[in-house]
Amino acid sequence: MSFRTLSAILEPSGINYTRLFSNEMIFTDTWSKDSWNGLTTFAKAPPLRCFGSDAGVLYDVAVLGAPFDIATSYRPGARFGPNGIRQGSRRLGIDRVNVPMKIRATEHIDIVDCGDVPMILVDNKVALRQLELANAALLARPSSHAPEGKSLAKDGKFHPRILTLGGDHTITLPLLRGVAGIYGPVSVIHFDSHLDTWKPRPMEDSPWLPGEEIPITHGNYFYYAHKEGLLGPNNTNIHVGIRGALNRWEDYDDDYEVGFVISHADDLEDIGWKGVVKMIRETVGDNPVYISLDIDVIDPGLAPATGTPEIGGITTREIKKIFQGLSGLKIVGADVVEVAPAYDTQDEITQIAAANIAWDMLALMAKTPLVA
Repeated sequence: MSFRTLSAILEPSGINYTRLFSNEMIFTDTWSKDSWNGLTTFAKAPPLRCFGSDAGVLYDVAVLGAPFDIATSYRPGARFGPNGIRQGSRRLGIDRVNVPMKIRATEHIDIVDCGDVPMILVDNKVALRQLELANAALLARPSSHAPEGKSLAKDGKFHPRILTLGGDHTITLPLLRGVAGIYGPVSVIHFDSHLDTWKPRPMEDSPWLPGEEIPITHGNYFYYAHKEGLLGPNNTNIHVGIRGALNRWEDYDDDYEVGFVISHADDLEDIGWKGVVKMIRETVGDNPVYISLDIDVIDPGLAPATGTPEIGGITTREIKKIFQGLSGLKIVGADVVEVAPAYDTQDEITQIAAANIAWDMLALMAKTPLVA
């Protein structure tokens, strides 16, 4: 900037802040009455006090953090996942054009960041109840847009959708309870390296006493979701990217009883991403769909910061192509979970991958209104 240009900005009558902090000068967002420069929200979504002074503001999608990791089975740290994913989204913007998805989400839906649900860190039941109540409260509100047509919701009204940033995968159970309360049972597309449908059973020499309850964890929450009638009927739910070890061969039978079909990670080699997309679409049909993505579905070479890494995973390019193939599905909600930033590289590659996947989830929501 030349001295003459600077002098024109710093006028004798006062500094022209509009000019000084314009995009032309600093290549970033300008100061305005509504801006929050320096506050890290997901992809620069407007921050809202959704349970406080902004409770009356309407929106179509709320980004919600669930800082919870006390039901994990291996590496803890996913309680810092919501913050990590937001950090990874700093180069993104909800108002930027998603070229592969061929959409600018904000031209169709209003997106906000409601921050994190305060979840107690010493009691699983209480923490998950806190998330369940917060999620249900947000879902019960009206959305800011009412598309033409009949709503998929049981009450005939249009409600916001929630994109949840986890947190370990146990959080999907209370989230599904809220979604099913609005739409009834939903078909789940579950991206993961593990089934997460393990049937809780007493073990020989178990630390649990006879008759004592085995807790809900990030490996068995779908078992409970099935028992509560939250999942789509007739095996209209699908796992994608499975490659983890089993405890016994019968685990596959148990998984089918819970209501899932399976696409293994090796399918990407055998039938390609188009074949996987075809399998997903044939499984869920025209049902309302909930997407739950464990970041360990991505190969640990591309996303190492997870609680349960498994080699041989899906690449970030493949996951983006799969998501492009899901356009048109009626996505009622979604989550990205198991991001544990403490295990990430200095490059934040896991957090960046998770943020971009979540950004694509927003694009899918924007592309298809929830009409029957």
